[in-house]
Amino acid sequence: MTESIQRLLRKAGQNKFFIRAIPFAAFVVGGSFFLKQFSTLRYEFRNGKRLSPEEAAALGIEVKDIKSAQKEILQEIQKEEADDWQNIRGPRPWEDSKMIQDEQRQDNLKKS
Repeated sequence: MTESIQRLLRKAGQNKFFIRAIPFAAFVVGGSFFLKQFSTLRYEFRNGKRLSPEEAAALGIEVKDIKSAQKEILQEIQKEEADDWQNIRGPRPWEDSKMIQDEQRQDNLKKS
């Protein structure tokens, strides 16, 4: 009985199907079972519990209303002057950059 099993294993060891296909199939099927554990973690923690404003205040976290925060940001943007900018041309590859910078400095001094 053991001789027949040994002969069968020797033949299986020489067969390309058993050498390449069976380990590949085991890897694919086994991998799906292992990946299931990781994918369940993703969905388990997807809908996390959010803090209510009362709980956040109890923890010492400052909570702002979204609309008031948006109004503050809009006011900051409106305070900045969008027309107070200057277009500065960089030097061309064939121009000397130091010469162009000196000219720009002189122009700025004349405007001031």
